[in-house]
This record gives sequence, structure tokens and C-alpha cells, in this order.
Amino acid sequence: MKRLAKLIGLLLLVAIQTSTAKDGSPIAEYRLDEQTVYTIPVSRSRVTTISFPGPISAIDAANVTSDPKIPGLFQIAHTKGSYFLSVRALVQKAATNVNIRWNKKTYVIELVESPVPLYSVIFQYDTDANIRPATTRVTPSRLLALLDKAKAYPLLKAYHPNTVAQVEYASLAKNPRVMDYKDYEIQLDEVFRFNAEDTLVLRIVLRNKTDQPIQYRPDGFSLRVGERTYPQSVSDASGTIPPNGEVPAYFAVTGTPNGGRNDLSLKNELTVLLDRVETNAPPQPVQSEANPKE
Repeated sequence: MKRLAKLIGLLLLVAIQTSTAKDGSPIAEYRLDEQTVYTIPVSRSRVTTISFPGPISAIDAANVTSDPKIPGLFQIAHTKGSYFLSVRALVQKAATNVNIRWNKKTYVIELVESPVPLYSVIFQYDTDANIRPATTRVTPSRLLALLDKAKAYPLLKAYHPNTVAQVEYASLAKNPRVMDYKDYEIQLDEVFRFNAEDTLVLRIVLRNKTDQPIQYRPDGFSLRVGERTYPQSVSDASGTIPPNGEVPAYFAVTGTPNGGRNDLSLKNELTVLLDRVETNAPPQPVQSEANPKE
């Protein structure tokens, strides 16, 4: 009876929280409140993406894993510095809590395996607070769409100018900015600003000056402007610079590390930083910040 009562309580809590989703939509939006426990139903066969207004600083969890080969109740994927994490249940009727640190506060999420999961959960910051979110609509899929739009900018500008009318663009082709890091260089060729999403997309060229391949973290880009450093929100990069060769890459920065807007101008002096992998070690897979069950 106690188990039944607990299950009914969880189902009622889920029903109350998901009532903000219109017409049973699998997409829900919540206002962040550190005094609230958010129950999120997830599936064993589908992925649920949980998005925050800014980069997540830490994740603490019990009975979760980033490797499906390691036992756990849930599988979580998260890239350090990104705004989101993806969750999938591994066990039927599983339940656990995940504590997420963002903007110097802790938010509690209760994960529950369910046949009726949410596919996307978007957390928004209170607009009346001193720190406002970078945007209320920058989802992972939206960031990928911005990368695609930046890549296709010349064609869109020529044949569909209305689609890029609000995009600020700067080309450095005639006078590219080159950052020399001894055995490799980073050349900044193009910068795009999407103001509604408070996002900069940068096209760079990575150039290897040695006869050995240089490996780096594809998710390890960051942008320094003055004394501030902004971690990437998304990237499209191979992770390897070939010997005596070069390779292009794209990455984006969205908002500020504390969840506010960056409002970066294309006229700023932009310095691109890269997180390298040791030359004698293969690239390491991105690990979740969660604590997997041993």
C-alpha cells in the first residue's frame, strides 16, 4: 500500500507540473525555483533533453551513468560548459534525483521512468530577477540550426536574403585574425551574430605546423573577450588537425557563464582558445559530470 501511495503521489506531481504543456505536448517549460522539486518523466526508448538558460556548472546524481555498459537507473549525457543534458531511463519504474548547479544555485530534478515521457524540458529564469537569461528559446536543436545557417550564409544571402536579414556578419578574409600557439595556429575567418539568441557563431581554420597530428577536444572551444572567457555552447569540429595541414571548424558561444546576455559586438577583439589533448594519448570521450553508480 505504501508503494502504491508513493506511486500515486509521483503521478499526481507529474500531472501538476506537466499541465503547463499545452494539449499533452511532450515539451514543457518551467520557471526556475530552487525551492521546487521538478519531476520529469523519461523513457527507456526515447531521449529527454533538459535545457537551462546558461552553462551548467555541476551535476550531482545517484544511480546514474554516462556509459550504458556501467549499471545504473538512468543514463545522462552532458558536455562540460553546455546549457543542456540528455537523459534516458535504463530500468523500468526507476526513479532518482539529480541536483543541478546553475547560477550559483542548486535545482532539484526528480527523474521518473514513464511510458509517457517529456521529450524536451526548458527551464527559464525569472525575468524579474537581477540576472536575466541569455534567451528563453535557445534549445540544443536551435543552436544546431544556427550553425547550419552560418555555414549556408553565402547561399542564403544570395537566394533567400530574408532568412538572414537579422544576422550580423563580419568577414575577415582580407585581414584574418591569426592566433599563434607555437605548434599550431587558429585563424578566425568569419563571425556571425544572432541577436535574438544572443549567440556568436565563429568559423575558424585550425593549422598544424608540425609533422604529427594534433588532437583536441571537439567540445573544448572558448572565446576570450577582454578579461572574460565564454565557453562554447555548441560546435562542429573533427577533433584532429592533420600533420602540416589545416581543417575548418565552427563553434558558438551563447550568453554568459552566469546565465545573462553577452551582447558581444563583432567589433570586439576576439581570441579563440582550444582545449588540446595530450599528443601521446588518444582523444577522450566526453564524460558526464554526473556520479555514476559503481
